[in-house]
Parts: sequence; C-alpha cells; structure tokens
Amino acid sequence: MNKEIFDYLASNRSKHLEELTKYLAIPSISSLPEHKQDVKSAAKWTAKALQDAGMENVKVYETKGHPVVYGDWLKQEGKPTVLVYGHYDVQPVDPLELWDTPPFEANIRDHKIYARGASDDKGQVFMHIKAVEAILRTTGSLPVNFKFCIEGEEEIGSPTLPQFVEENKKLLAADVIVISDTGMQGPGKPAICYGLRGLCGLQIDVTGANSDLHSGLYGGAVQNSIHALVEIVNSFHSPDGKVLVEGFYDSVQEITSEEREAFAALGDIDEELKEQLGVSELHGEPGFTARERTYVRPTLEVNGIYGGFQGEGIKTVIPAKASAKITCRLVPNQDPAEIADLLTKHIYANVPAGVTVNVSLFDQGHPYVTPLEHPAIQAAGRAYEAIYKVPTAYTRGGGSIPIVAAFDQLLGLPVVLMGFGLSTENFHAPNEHFHLENFDKGLETLCTYWYELAESL
Repeated sequence: MNKEIFDYLASNRSKHLEELTKYLAIPSISSLPEHKQDVKSAAKWTAKALQDAGMENVKVYETKGHPVVYGDWLKQEGKPTVLVYGHYDVQPVDPLELWDTPPFEANIRDHKIYARGASDDKGQVFMHIKAVEAILRTTGSLPVNFKFCIEGEEEIGSPTLPQFVEENKKLLAADVIVISDTGMQGPGKPAICYGLRGLCGLQIDVTGANSDLHSGLYGGAVQNSIHALVEIVNSFHSPDGKVLVEGFYDSVQEITSEEREAFAALGDIDEELKEQLGVSELHGEPGFTARERTYVRPTLEVNGIYGGFQGEGIKTVIPAKASAKITCRLVPNQDPAEIADLLTKHIYANVPAGVTVNVSLFDQGHPYVTPLEHPAIQAAGRAYEAIYKVPTAYTRGGGSIPIVAAFDQLLGLPVVLMGFGLSTENFHAPNEHFHLENFDKGLETLCTYWYELAESL
C-alpha cells in the first residue's frame, strides 16, 4: 500500500465529512411518493460525486421506479473488474419525536455521525467513492477496474433493479461484486458475510362452514377451521424441530468441515442467545449448533396464525375461517419454486375432513453463497486484518437480500459482502448513526482490499 493514500484520507477527513453531511441532508426516502424528487436529487448527487472522484461514463439511468447511477474506470488492462453495488435511498424517519437531532441534519457527537442513511447505506457508499478518489489523486491510477451500480430502491425491495441488470448485463459485466451494506461482528471485529439464505412465503386459508357457528348449537357436529389449521401446521415438524415436508432437505448443500471450523471459531452462542431472548431452552433441527441452524440450515416458520374471535372476553363461536402465514429460509441448492410446490402438496395432503384449503404464494428469493475459500473472499479478510489488527470472522447471514441472489443468478459473479456497520447503529430506527472509527478504518480497508484483489484474481 502507498502511504500517500492514507495520508490523503487523513488530511481530507474534515472535507470528506462535510461532503457526507451534504449527502445525508437529502431526504431520499424511496417509499414515500412526496420524496420522489429528493430521490432524484440523491441520484444526481451520487453521480457528481463519482465524476469528481475520477470515474468515467457516469450516467443516471431512469427506470420505471427510481434511478440507477452508473460510473466506471476501465484502464487497467489485464486486471480484474470490480462491480461496486450500493443504494442511496433511505428509510422513513418516523417517529420523528424520538430523534435527538433532525434526521437530515447530520450531527457528529461521541465519535459518531448521526443522520438517516449514515450507516444504511449512504455512509458506506460514500466510503467506496472516496476510496477510489484517494487512490486516483495520489497515484494517478487504480489497481483494478471499477464499475459502480448505485440504486435508489433497495429500501423498497429493489423492484426494478433485476430488470435493469437483465437489460444491461454487458454494461455490468465484472469479475466480482463488492457490497458494503452489512455489519461487523462488533466494535473492532470485522466480518465477511459470504452467504445468505433464500426465502419462500405462502399463506394457508382454511374454510369450514359458510359462517361462524354457535358453539353450543353446533359444537361437536362440524369441523372447527382453527383446529383443522392447527393440524396442518403441526404436520410440518417433528417434536424435536425437523421439517417433515417430503423432499424438503433433498437439495440442501452440506457445509464443509472448513466452514464448521470457521463457525466454531466464532464461539458458542447458545447461552448468550438464551439470556438475550429470555428463553430457557433453544429449539431447532437436531445435530446442529444454533449458529449453524441460523447460518446454513433451512427453516419453516409460522409467522402468523389467526381466526375466530379476537376481542376481549369470550365469544362462543366455531370459526368458519382460519389462516396462517408461512415463510421458509432456504440454503444453497434449494429452489424457492420447488420448495413452494413441496409445501403446497404437503398442505393439501394433510387437509382434515370437513374443511377446504387454499394456498397463496408470496415472496420468493434464491439463496446465495460464495465459497469461503474464494480468492476475493480471502483477499477481503486479509485487508480487514491489515487495518483492524485482528482475525476476520467469516459468517453467513440468516436473512435474505434478494438483490444479492439476483446479481448471482443474472451475472454469475462471486459476491463479497464486506460491511462496516454495527448492529447497534439504529439503521431503520430513530437516531441512526455510523461510528467514525469504522469510517476511517473502513476507507483504509477498502483501499488495501483493491491492491490485495489485484494480486489475487
């Protein structure tokens, strides 16, 4: 690494924070129609920042929704090309009264910058822009080629981005995708997330009689829709937590011994989880630790179940209708459409007598994983360790980021999730903030990573 790069970052820190403050001042709330022009303003600001940093071919692409900002630098022949993805849109700020300072007036206190978008994701997008700027300004070149794809709809599920990617595969072609929209293990504890679970959701609607019935007049003579629904739900699992849907585990990709060792090195979280969640025992698929269950095993969960009388006191009815909402978290090699089909068949095969059932499908998202040993992952780990001076944790995320899987499917590229946020930074909540220690070290880590990556791919 060139010492001049770090000196540039240090000497321009105040200027960079002033610029970030202006970025954070734009109320680019993608979910609220009244902020449509603000979202466009944020796109233009992002584009200008890329141009000022030295990116070329910068363009704001209009979509059916909010714009996508693109820019590139492609002068390093024979070196890999990195596609940097991020988003400039933010969550709504309500309840406003819980903010200590106005959400779009960045305030620095206690070595943190407070504002909506500071951590998720403007702050981290800004870091990527300033990292390439620092290298270009001090060396006149970059160690790898760059393409930026910064969108304005991530906080509403990226509805138009897959189509944009599909239509612009050549424009976005690269060797690796790098995303900084995830978190670290804790203060001073860098982490790389190399896999995310997919998603499959559905709703079960059970109908019995043609109306709610008086339980005294009809009780014992007709099927209760709630009882029937409970029978169906109860058929999903064995008492010890294994999913009993036929074929559910057939395609599951087993984890390697190296991964199990990496997870074990992160420590046993069972006692910590029990204390944190206030439960006496954990529960789940036998043969796996709690960390393994949440990282690399599929699940089937009931998210909501309802029917009958919900008010205070008692109303003696036999409910005519009952419903349940179900989601599955899926792991590599499981196809959401196939799992939805298996679930639907299982449900219809377990319908009790006296009711009819309808299954409606909802959200689906594919799982993704970049192999732990991939050179781009390992290079990121070395970059973290060079700056933070501690070993990098290698994790998988239990949740789902559908656009990551879409990138994986549409572009066929390894994805490196190397974020600098902390779980305590209130993203999506009042008083969102970003630790300036990770702003500073994150910039140095990114600059280091690009040189590591140039020698690794």
